[in-house]
Amino acid sequence: MNTNTCLVKQVKRRIWVKKEGKILIVDDDEDILTAGKLLLKRYFSHVSTCNLPEHIPAFIKDQQFDVILLDMNFGPGESSGAQGFYWLKKILTINPQSIIIMITAHGGVDVAVEAMKLGATDFIAKPWQNEKVIATVSTAVLLGRSRSEAQQLREANQALVQASNQAGQQNIIGHSGVMQQVHSLIERCAPTDANVLILGENGTGKELAAREIHNRSLRSNRIFMSVDLGAISETLFESELFGHKKGAFTGAGHDRVGRLKAADGGTLFLDEIGNLPLHLQAKLLTVLEQRQVTPIGANEAVSFDVRVVSATNLDKAILKSPEQFRQDLLFRLNTVEINLPPLRERPDDIETIAQFYIDTYGKKYHKPQQKLSNDALQAIKAYAWPGNIRELRHAIERAVILSRSELLQVSDFQLEAVPAPAAAEKAVVQDKAASESFSAPPQDVPEELNLEVIEKQTISQALKKYRYNISHTAKALGLTRAALYRRMEKHDL
Repeated sequence: MNTNTCLVKQVKRRIWVKKEGKILIVDDDEDILTAGKLLLKRYFSHVSTCNLPEHIPAFIKDQQFDVILLDMNFGPGESSGAQGFYWLKKILTINPQSIIIMITAHGGVDVAVEAMKLGATDFIAKPWQNEKVIATVSTAVLLGRSRSEAQQLREANQALVQASNQAGQQNIIGHSGVMQQVHSLIERCAPTDANVLILGENGTGKELAAREIHNRSLRSNRIFMSVDLGAISETLFESELFGHKKGAFTGAGHDRVGRLKAADGGTLFLDEIGNLPLHLQAKLLTVLEQRQVTPIGANEAVSFDVRVVSATNLDKAILKSPEQFRQDLLFRLNTVEINLPPLRERPDDIETIAQFYIDTYGKKYHKPQQKLSNDALQAIKAYAWPGNIRELRHAIERAVILSRSELLQVSDFQLEAVPAPAAAEKAVVQDKAASESFSAPPQDVPEELNLEVIEKQTISQALKKYRYNISHTAKALGLTRAALYRRMEKHDL
C-alpha cells in the first residue's frame, strides 16, 4: 500500500467521523452534479448543486460554503475557460475568502493553472477519481477553516487593541502655562517614532501622557503595551520582556511571548525605568539597539518593531549619575524628554481636574450632581498634594462617597497637614534627629498600641518623608512596591 493511498484513507476516516463541511457544486452537466453529490454527501454534512452559474450569487448570499466546485465551461462547445474565469472573479468579488476548486476537462490543465493564478485553490480534472476528489475537497475544507480562524483571530485581536486604546483615551486635563508646554511637546513628537522619556513625580499622569502619545501616533491602531519594571523581579525580567521556550527553566511549561514581541508594531511603555538594576539595563540596551530579542532557551533571535516610551519618578540628576543609570541607555530612551509638573505647580488646573473626577465618581456611585464649595476649592488649591493627581483622585472619590450634600465641604476631604516642598530639607533634618534619638531608652510607653493604627501611621510618615516616592518608601519600610500598594489601599492612603 503506497503513501498516497494511506493518506486518502486517513483523510476519509477523519472526515467520516467529523461529518463536517458545506459544499456547492456548480456545473451544467446534470450527471456530474448527481455523481458529485452522491460521492461527497457520504463525507460532508451538506452538499448543494447548481446547474446555472447565474444562480451562484443567490447561493453564496444565502449560505456560507466551505468549498465551491466550479466548472470551467458552461454550454456545449465551450472549451476556452472564459466562463470559468468570469465566475471565479465574480465569486471572489462577493466573498474574497471563498475556497474554489475548478472542474476542468482532462486536457485543460493549463487553463486550470491560470485559474489558480487568479485565486482558485485547486482543480479537479474530468473524468475524476473518487479518492482524489475526496482528498482535494477535504484539504480545501481544512484550508478554509484555517483561513476563517485566522481571520477571526485578527478581528478579535484588533477589537482587543481598540478596546485597550479606548480604555486609556482620557485626555490630560489642564491648560495652565506649564501644561500648555507639555501638550505642545506631545503634539509635536507623537506623529514620529522617536523614543520618549517622561519624567515626573508619582501620580502626575505619566502613563496617561504615554497613552496620549500612542493615540496620536501612526501606531494608534496597534497595541499599547504597558510594563511596570518596578513590579517585575530581577529573575523574571528576561522571561517577561524577552519571552522563553518550553522547558527553558523550571516552571517553563509552555512557550511564552515576551512583551517586546507582543507589542510588535505598537508602543511599549516602560514604567519605572529608573528602578531597573544596571546589569538589566545593559540587556535592555542591547535588544533595543539590535531590534532583535532571543527568548530564553531559543537559538535564534526574533525581530520586533516597537516605539519605546519610558517613564520614571527619579530626578534628572540621579538619572545622569553613571552609578545609578547607564548613560548610553538614557541617550537612547530620551530622544524627546517630557517633564510633567507636580500638581502644586499648576494650581490653576486643580478646579478643572477636581470637577472632572467629581462628575466621574458621581456617575459611578449614582450620586446627584455635586460641586465644590468655595472653602473646599480654596483648601484643595492650597494643599501640597504630595501624591499629585492620584492623591487628588482618591480624595475626590472618598468625598463623593461620604458626602451627604450636593456641595462638597472641606471636611469631606480629610486633608492632612503636609510639609511644603521648600521645607523638605528641614523635615529630613528633623527625621534624622528623631532617628538618632530613637536609640535612647524610651521615657514613656506610647498610648497607642494597636498594630493596625501603628502600621498606618508608620506608612503615612514614611510616605511623607520620601515625598510619596513609592520605591524609596517601600525600600525604607522593607517592603516590595506591590506590598506597599496593598497596605496603602488597606489603610486608604
